[in-house]
Amino acid sequence: MEEKKLKLSIAHLYPKLLNLYGDIGNIITLKKRCEWRGITVDFEEINIGDAILAHDLYFIGGGQDKQQEDVAQELYRNKENLLSQRDDGAVFLGICGGYQLFGHYYEPHNSEKLRGISLLDAYTVAGEKRFIGNVTAKTNLVKPETLVGFENHSGLTYIQGETKPLAVVTIGNGNNGIDKFEGAYFKNVFGTYLHGSFLPKNTHFADFLIELALEKRYGEKIKLSKLDDEIENKAHANLVGKAY
Repeated sequence: MEEKKLKLSIAHLYPKLLNLYGDIGNIITLKKRCEWRGITVDFEEINIGDAILAHDLYFIGGGQDKQQEDVAQELYRNKENLLSQRDDGAVFLGICGGYQLFGHYYEPHNSEKLRGISLLDAYTVAGEKRFIGNVTAKTNLVKPETLVGFENHSGLTYIQGETKPLAVVTIGNGNNGIDKFEGAYFKNVFGTYLHGSFLPKNTHFADFLIELALEKRYGEKIKLSKLDDEIENKAHANLVGKAY
């Protein structure tokens, strides 16, 4: 299909509460990489109290514990709807706090456990140490296989069952500092601790998500045309192997 005849719907979940460390850059990247190819983007911000309609791609960012608590309650009210969207092939990307709420629960220090929505078979507990710094990781989902980003979290995430690690860290701590896994995925749901923001530095992964979302919408694999990513690739390469 011609790209200029394509359309994609993207939803940004709770941007007023979860938008740390430039996470809005992920939405900008997705929208612009579609628009530069002539793909029409229907975009919606979903905030507290808004109904969540069906979309091809959902994004949620990171935030502090208080904001995460507010969002957790709202997400849980929409759990069955979002599980249905996942099983229908919708694409999800969650960063840090959003990633944690994609699992079964997040258990903070000295406060009640926050229920997640179980898009991923994973759980998170608060740790004693904060992981801060650049990350380099390897994934088998895209080429090139390297992913880079910036982590800043004390939550320790553990994945299980059919949920798989998004990548394996070569620099940094990843999900919990022990198993060397970074992020997670199941079906078209992806979670990661990589801020900074993630997709502008990893445009090959952004295109991977767009292609999955287009496949969900049109029922066939669609290969995106190449863009001039010279600047983006230099930004990516400059961070590979750097811890700080």
